[in-house]
Amino acid sequence: MKLSFENLVGSKLPKLFGEFLGVSPNKISIIHTGSNDSSDFLLKAGKHKFLVKLHRSTLKASLLLTSSELKKNIKKRQEDFIPLVVVPYMPKSGRDICEESRIAWVDLSGNAKIQAQDLVIKIEGKPNLFKTAGRPANVFAAKSSRIARQLLIHPEESYTQRQLSQATGLDEGFTSRLVRRLEEDGLVVRDESGILRARDHRILLDTWREVYDFSKHDILKGHIPARSGEELLHRIIDVLNREQIEYAATGLSAAWLLTRFIGFRISTIFFPKFPNENLLQELCFRKEERGSNTWLVVPDDQSVFWGAARRDNIWCAHPVQTYLDLKGHPERAAEAAAKIREEYLA
Repeated sequence: MKLSFENLVGSKLPKLFGEFLGVSPNKISIIHTGSNDSSDFLLKAGKHKFLVKLHRSTLKASLLLTSSELKKNIKKRQEDFIPLVVVPYMPKSGRDICEESRIAWVDLSGNAKIQAQDLVIKIEGKPNLFKTAGRPANVFAAKSSRIARQLLIHPEESYTQRQLSQATGLDEGFTSRLVRRLEEDGLVVRDESGILRARDHRILLDTWREVYDFSKHDILKGHIPARSGEELLHRIIDVLNREQIEYAATGLSAAWLLTRFIGFRISTIFFPKFPNENLLQELCFRKEERGSNTWLVVPDDQSVFWGAARRDNIWCAHPVQTYLDLKGHPERAAEAAAKIREEYLA
């Protein structure tokens, strides 16, 4: 888009509301709220007043945060405003979130759902006018996720953009683009001195987990003879420690190491590269998808090893990584993830 998102909203939203209400766009006024307000501007259309937040992201966690902040702002103002989220295009998942949160929304493609007081507007079926060619940018893809990882693993730290670039090993141009997207999505904020931090670490983690896909890693599934999950894990680790192989346990086995909360059958181990045949033979590993109890994983980015620490002489992935990976595991993975969240990521 040649115009910035904010400028595009300023030019297009009055026209849309004019069409919705059957009035001239000149009757629609937009007033910026200023930098001290988490909303972006006020919109007045006749007797109706909206407190508006511009939003590029339509991910669940990000929309929930925005909805909550808009409602808080309205309470502070003690005026009869309608909270309104404006996005380029609202997919069904985002519409469902706004419905649950009772937040009105409009997209710049011409769709809308506003229901408040004596005003009901519902327009559907308009195509997405903001599709981009090629793969859409994803701030949580492979190397891109290093920014979020750094902020989540070190929640007490603050960074300039350059410091984030240095800490993550990403070049400054790429870091700048990622940080800008995170700011646009309401996940990262920057103070007046340029210091960056997560707006809410829980929301940042939730948003990452929403799009996280464990299957993007290279996974070799198989079976190693063992009478229990604990015996299996120690059998694997004894060999890896003896051979001085770099690794980190994750998933159900790591959750057990971190919390001792729940038993497990599957051991999942990260490796920088796949073990060779000699090591697989030493592990007594037999490739077998069905009924597999051992998952050997080469990650899509080596940053999965950041923050790994020893637990009972076993290298274990950081709780952030373990929590993410449990999304791709069976058995009682949801309970294990909740326990890690409670003990380490609250």
